[in-house]
Amino acid sequence: MTIDFPLILVIVVFGSGGIWLVDSLLLAGGRRSRREQLRRNFPGWEQAGSKAALAYADACDREAGEPAVVEYARSFFPVLAIVLVLRSFLYEPFQIPSSSMVPTLEVGDYILVNKYAYGLRLPVTRTKVLDLGEPERGDVMVFFPPHQNNTYYIKRVIGTPGDRISYRDKQLFVNGERVPQEWLAELPSGRFTVKMGREELPGTDGYLMQTDDRRGARNFSVVVQPGHYFMMGDNRDNSSDSRVWGQVPERDIVGKAVSIWMHWESWLSVPSFTRAGAID
Repeated sequence: MTIDFPLILVIVVFGSGGIWLVDSLLLAGGRRSRREQLRRNFPGWEQAGSKAALAYADACDREAGEPAVVEYARSFFPVLAIVLVLRSFLYEPFQIPSSSMVPTLEVGDYILVNKYAYGLRLPVTRTKVLDLGEPERGDVMVFFPPHQNNTYYIKRVIGTPGDRISYRDKQLFVNGERVPQEWLAELPSGRFTVKMGREELPGTDGYLMQTDDRRGARNFSVVVQPGHYFMMGDNRDNSSDSRVWGQVPERDIVGKAVSIWMHWESWLSVPSFTRAGAID
């Protein structure tokens, strides 16, 4: 079962804030009045350590103390509210769970996703409230795929609205133009070979990608619909992407992956920062 963390965070923030607000408006005044009355009942309450002060403190705890639920709400609400704002509108951390973006991103990479690059969206509902930009070819983007709308995916934007994307014999074409590829290395993988190279989509500075000769080419040609994006993994022959489940609608965009900040493969390994840096 997938845990909807944004929904849980929103509920906790508004719940704690609501408890604090209701108490401040309706109940806190009564406790203040009771404490004032207790001060009159215990002359000398302000003398620290005196019998009157100890009796006053005990009476306040029993008769005018702040309920535990209100204390927790007041303490946690500001922290949780800041976390909600940061991860909903600024930056959110993600962990890479699969090899579909190798060699750009490896399993165990922890990345930061810019949540405002493509516009500000409300948490949970994903409603865009402020348009600040649109995805461009070559961006590494986090989104919800059409076939599974509660799980984050990360792929590269290959086609923007109106583009004709073709893939023939593991060669990518955009609007009829062959996308330049420069093969850099052939890496043996058992009886098979993985080829790693650099690809340069129109308007980009290029990025690393790889193919696997165990798998045949999945040839296709498609025009990207208005308000949609065609996504592909950099590990071309080991990626479930738009070639399988279709184009990503604009409403399902989460944000732009901008940097790697840590690599941590498992709890038994030591975190590493050698891969920290911007994502090409």
